[in-house]
Order: sequence, then structure tokens, then C-alpha cells
Amino acid sequence: MSRIRIGMMGLGHVGRQIYKLAHKDENFEVVAVSDIGRPDILRHLLDKEMGRGGEVQLEHNYLVSSGSRTRLLSAKRPGEIPWDVFEVDFVIDATGRYRSSAELAPHLDSGAGRVVTSMLPNDEIDRVVLFGVNHEQIESEDRIVSAGSASTTATALALKILLARFEIEHASMTSVHAYTSDQSLQDYAAEDYRRSRSGARNIIPNEAPALHWIQKLMPELQGRMTAYALNVPVQTGSMLDITVSLKDHGADIDSVRKLFIEASHTYPELVETTADPIVSSDVRGCGKSLLVDLKGSMPAGSNMLKILAWHESLGHARRILDVIRAYSKLNGNINREAA
Repeated sequence: MSRIRIGMMGLGHVGRQIYKLAHKDENFEVVAVSDIGRPDILRHLLDKEMGRGGEVQLEHNYLVSSGSRTRLLSAKRPGEIPWDVFEVDFVIDATGRYRSSAELAPHLDSGAGRVVTSMLPNDEIDRVVLFGVNHEQIESEDRIVSAGSASTTATALALKILLARFEIEHASMTSVHAYTSDQSLQDYAAEDYRRSRSGARNIIPNEAPALHWIQKLMPELQGRMTAYALNVPVQTGSMLDITVSLKDHGADIDSVRKLFIEASHTYPELVETTADPIVSSDVRGCGKSLLVDLKGSMPAGSNMLKILAWHESLGHARRILDVIRAYSKLNGNINREAA
């Protein structure tokens, strides 16, 4: 079986994690990467992500490591890179800037077989795929795809596990999220009042687009959810605080803890549980989408339970590659020639 040829746009934190994972997986080959940063600095940051100095070298316009050669390019917008020249099967747009069908379509026009964005879209695209939740519904006709977000996948997984045993009357989710690279370290005038404040000094209330997409992909929860997000001055490790009201009067916290433990055995690549008193920095390096905090989960009232869970961007990077792997296995997969 030939390796899946990947092109990437954006070599930020998540982009570097994707590169590292793909580099270590014989199923993938990253053939080209586009970023507007200085090549020597990009190499330096990527080398540090790989875990030890000197693994990634810059040779002219190529990133070279362990027999792999990745063409390094500079482009500001989709459509500026001729992906067909590199015979790319998938383009991963990890810039976080382009989230609409119209913005992402130029990747296809430039020769990509499919484009997968690392962010939730802000309009309708071919499909939003939360791996472990709805990836079995993908179709070969899908061309512009979102792999969701770390918090969206984690929340949807937790609710899917609960729904397998209980009926949910209402679910309320608060995402307590580490600050991101699009936030300023100092107060800086942006398009939004709250997002103009320092991400390193403030707890910043934020919108939770996960609410819309989870209800769309899990219609049994339509009208039964509320969601909120807080960006906090933490560099690594994000937490979910999910409160659910269950119709089953026999549901208790012990049965719910047992349910998540069982899920961790059924889906070991996606779900993990811990009884340790962990904090956010302990989540660094966790490649699972959902790390359930058994100690922090507790009763919250009559037929109400609070579930605490953790996630980190590495898990999201893994799921992006899982989505690509799932599409590559489809019969009638759109190949470079058909594109």
C-alpha cells in the first residue's frame, strides 16, 4: 500500500504535532508544508517539537529528517500552492484562519484530493467528522472536511458514552481551555472586546461553537444542551466541566464512573480514565481525546451528575490523522487524478 501523501498549510503548535505524528507513522508522508514564518525559525521550532535537537535539518528549501524530505513553501492563502505538483492526496489546513467552504475550496482547485481543516467551520462544508463519534458516516464524495476541535470531540465522546446507557434530559458543558496562539499576551485591540484582553493575565469568557455542531451531529441532544467556554492563562491542558441531568433515577456516580472505565477498554485509543488528583500540566502529552477525571466527577443534585474530563491538543492532532486514514480506506476514494 502506498503512503498517504500530505500537504500542510500552517506549522503552528497543532501543525507541528501533526508533522511529528505523521513522520513517525509509515502510512503517511508529508511532502510539502506551507507557512509564512522564517524557514530557519520554523525548523528550530519543529526540531524542538520532535523531542531532541538536530533531528530536523533545513537543506535549501527542504525540511530533512530520518530519510524524509518535505518541501518548505511560503504562502498566505489557500490556492497559492500548486498541490498537484506535489501529488498531494490530502491538504491539512492548520492555520486556523480559513474556516469557510469558499476559503478552503482553492486548495482543491490547486490539486488537493481533499482538504481537512483542524478547526470547526463557520459555515456548511461537506462534513464535520468527530473521530470516534460519527466517522463511520463519511462518504467518498466529501471534499472539504473539518476534523472538529479538541473540546468538541472530547465533549461529544463523553455524551456518546453516556447516551449508550442513559437518556439525557439536559447537558451543560463549560470548556476551560488553555490560551491559544491567536490570543495576545498583552491587551491589544482586536475585533472582540474580551478577545482584546491579555490571554496570559485573564480568564476570558468565550463562545462555544461546539454547541451547534454537537447538536447537529447528535440530533438526540437537539435543544437539550447549553455550552460555554473560558480561556484561562494556562499554556497546556484543557478541562471539560459537564453537568448532565439523567432520566434514569437509578443512575449514580459509581455507575457512571464504571461506564467510562468500560469505555476506556472498548476505545483505548480515544478514552482514558484516571483516579489520580491530576492538574492541567499533567495532561501534557496525552494523545487520547478524552481523559475522564474519576476523582473530580461527582453527584450534582437529584439525577444530576458532574463529569470532569481533560484533553490536550496532541489528541486532536492524532484525530486529524485518524480522519485522513478513514477517508483513505473508502472505496472510490478521490485520488489525485480524479481531482
